[in-house]
Amino acid sequence: MQVAFSASIKGAGIVAGGPYDCAAQMSYTSCMYMSSPSITKSISNTKLWSGNKIDDIKNLAKHKVYMISGTSDTTVSGSVMTQLYKYYVTDGHFIPSANVVFNKDLKTAHTFPTNFDSAGNNGCGTASSPYISNCGFDGAGAILEHIYGPLQPRNNGVLSGKFIEFSQADFLTNPRSYGLDDTAWVYVPKSCADGETCKLHLAYHGCLQGYEKVGDKYVKNTGYNRWADTNNIIVVYPQAVVTSMMRLATRAPFPNMNGCWDWIGWYGTDFDVKSGKQLTAMKKMIDHITSGFSPIDGPTGLEVSDTTDNSVSLLWKQVSGASGYNVYRNGGKTNSGLISSTTFTDNNLHSGTTYTFTVKAVSSSGTESIASNSVSGKTTGEPPAVETPNGLTVTDLTSNSIALKWESASGAKTYNVYRNGNKVADASLASYTDTGLNSGTDYRYQVSSIRDSHESAKSIEVKATTLTEKVCLNDNNYNHVVAGRAYLSMGYALANGSNQNMGFYNIYVKTTLCKTKENYYEIE
Repeated sequence: MQVAFSASIKGAGIVAGGPYDCAAQMSYTSCMYMSSPSITKSISNTKLWSGNKIDDIKNLAKHKVYMISGTSDTTVSGSVMTQLYKYYVTDGHFIPSANVVFNKDLKTAHTFPTNFDSAGNNGCGTASSPYISNCGFDGAGAILEHIYGPLQPRNNGVLSGKFIEFSQADFLTNPRSYGLDDTAWVYVPKSCADGETCKLHLAYHGCLQGYEKVGDKYVKNTGYNRWADTNNIIVVYPQAVVTSMMRLATRAPFPNMNGCWDWIGWYGTDFDVKSGKQLTAMKKMIDHITSGFSPIDGPTGLEVSDTTDNSVSLLWKQVSGASGYNVYRNGGKTNSGLISSTTFTDNNLHSGTTYTFTVKAVSSSGTESIASNSVSGKTTGEPPAVETPNGLTVTDLTSNSIALKWESASGAKTYNVYRNGNKVADASLASYTDTGLNSGTDYRYQVSSIRDSHESAKSIEVKATTLTEKVCLNDNNYNHVVAGRAYLSMGYALANGSNQNMGFYNIYVKTTLCKTKENYYEIE
């Protein structure tokens, strides 16, 4: 996918994968296990196909690649991945060495490495289902930070966004004939749903890791969503599926019984170029999601121009087409109205305190750009008698409450909790549960430290949305559709939002549907 559509893609994370086009030239076994496959033909084909069967290979020079190989991986060993590195860098000369990281020292088996525990995961030293393990290494974080640059800390609490199941038949007719499951998943952070400019990341599962094999473990337990939630990244999880039948005119010696993505030619000899069935479907997914993007460049050249005991002044370069700008201090927006100039002074700050700032441009349609470079500015004078709390996160959500926690601040006796800019509580511990809230409502929180009569600066801002109160109704599928709780598709009733199949659209089949969010229903 990376090589075929290099003009649309900026990089790739490779966990236990071999060279491009490898199994199109030789037995698939020579491209895995402890082999060291030749890459001569892979390199020559890449150059030969450039600009016709695949995008111009000049695009690859800008790509960032992060490669992960476990020392105990005997399924796709380090020797196989070394050939991939040579394809990229030393022999193929497609990508500069500075853009490629080859992490080959992890003491892991054939598994996706994380640094947190999840229910049902296998041990790090074993190659077994679901092939996701706490190995003390954040694979998703390493990949995303290398590709996209420095990121905000990941969300280890309750995620703000939604998991959306969608039909892959919208992108490839009769998908199961070509190794695609009927549906796939996408994680959309709340910030992206609210209209912020977001990145798009395609997260391919491995063999035996599709939804039909391991349920939602790959979709929810790899760590991608935790980083996506705080960094405006939409993550698509396309789904491959087992196909037990052999197709005519293919070079595959056996059916795709492990639900792998096509890396040997199960569904056509063009499997690794732009005309391949699976690759074409993936490109259509990318185009569909990005079609609503109204691009505007992010500001550059942000710098601190002046500081006083209680203010920090900023300036940045003008963005063409911007109708104004928003300034963010420690993650929270500081300006009440749109800023028309390229300068801003943030007042009423604490003396002797360091603050971090970014700026975003706003288009005429109201779309925000990506953030500028971040800068830190320290006010003059004596610092506060107590430090600002760090690590504020949301740990739990209900329809009427939001639970928070943060790191204890040195010297703090108590903490002030702020909701939507207004103080709502004093907390004696580094945690607080805000109750009596409205269901399905957005809230913003910050905390500060208190010592005697001194108050620190407010922490970074976190956002959370209470759950919509669950309401369930039992009715026939015809009435569910008429009432707008479901919709009709090819003779079946599908629940709005979750797209779950409720069975035939008629008055005889009854289903209990529960509304968990606005216009979002799930089968009870």
